[in-house]
Amino acid sequence: MPEDEFETLEFKEKLEEATERAVEAAEKRESWVVALSFSTAIIAVFAAIASMQSGAFSNQALIQKNEAMLAQAKASDQWAYFQAKGIKGIVYSTQAAAAKTSNPALSSEASKEADRYSAEQKEISEEAKKLEEEVKARNEDSDKSLEHHHRFAYAVTMFQVGIALSAIAALSRQKIVWIIGLGIGLLGFVYFIDGFRLYF
Repeated sequence: MPEDEFETLEFKEKLEEATERAVEAAEKRESWVVALSFSTAIIAVFAAIASMQSGAFSNQALIQKNEAMLAQAKASDQWAYFQAKGIKGIVYSTQAAAAKTSNPALSSEASKEADRYSAEQKEISEEAKKLEEEVKARNEDSDKSLEHHHRFAYAVTMFQVGIALSAIAALSRQKIVWIIGLGIGLLGFVYFIDGFRLYF
């Protein structure tokens, strides 16, 4: 009987040790899962912000491109107006030259009209050039906005891959998959910061 008690006590001690080890392992595993959950939530927050920024810059680029096209249309109208004034000026100049000897009064009047059209052409030309500068500036702004959009879109992609790998790590209980997901999420964070850096 005492032998049975000894074996039972020994068995009980071993069982308690195994239980303690299992509890410690579970606590370690649970702390890892908590860290995994926390990091995934943080990545998801950055993914949401990056997605919002990407959409905002995409919309802004479209608006700027539309404004550039509108300014280009206005510039084209101004150049057409410039040409029309030039044609009228040439007609009056030709008329002034033709009437110079036969009708000096008509020639003088036609010459004044030719000069007026020439002066109007200068004003129209200046306006058209300003509009062309606006077109260039709007296109540059649109390109910058698209660059921001691309940086944030890359960030969203990296964040989503990081989240997906974290989900796989949680299901498979493989810490290495989570670490790879964190690395990809960190790459997304680099793109995220770069998207804001382009402001300056």
